[in-house]
Amino acid sequence: MANMAMAYGSSIASHGKDMVHKELHRFVSVNKLKYFFAVDTAYVAKKLGLLVFPYTHQNWEVQYSRDVPLPPRQDLNAPDLYIPTMAFITYVLLAGMALGIQKRFSPEVLGLCASTALVWVVMEVLALLLGVYLATVRSDLSTFHLLAYSGYKYVGVILSVLMGLLFGSDGYYVALAWTSSALMYFIVRSLRTAALGPDSMGGPASRQRLQLYLTLGAAAFQPLMIYWLTFHLVR
Repeated sequence: MANMAMAYGSSIASHGKDMVHKELHRFVSVNKLKYFFAVDTAYVAKKLGLLVFPYTHQNWEVQYSRDVPLPPRQDLNAPDLYIPTMAFITYVLLAGMALGIQKRFSPEVLGLCASTALVWVVMEVLALLLGVYLATVRSDLSTFHLLAYSGYKYVGVILSVLMGLLFGSDGYYVALAWTSSALMYFIVRSLRTAALGPDSMGGPASRQRLQLYLTLGAAAFQPLMIYWLTFHLVR
């Protein structure tokens, strides 16, 4: 009886595991998700440099091989989720350190900081998805792409907080201005060239204006978010 019960329990567990995997694949494509984490050390270093100083970069087109986009480790222009994920985690840890230095640290405050940042990312991605839908953009732009571009702001967030902690408010505002302008330039060039693609830039003038407004709106929103996520951490 015990063996039968164990076998039955194992069967139920296996069936439940299969159901979970099936439901997971319905909403998240694991292969697509792996693509955004296909990075190496060289890519991460170059991408961070591009995010901080994008002005000399010439070719912004995403590279393809047999109609399939190359993974990030083979194409600097490909969006990734590794840097945004690591930057978000670093931001939460850095926020805890900043609050501790100011003797304002508590688990509740740190949790509120992390959850607020996460909610804003979700809201931004949803707003971009709505904008893409309204602008009837014809591209391979997915939720993962938008999440990646939205998450790159945390690189600027980290630099701004670090400069504020090291050099006070003057260093903070200099870093804020620099990273904000660099990120705006990066977002405009990336969305118009890599994400929206040349095919989406055709069509009626009204559609082109919507696409332009979407790109500029996404770029202009980044400095506001960087400031909102950092101003309370630097005093």
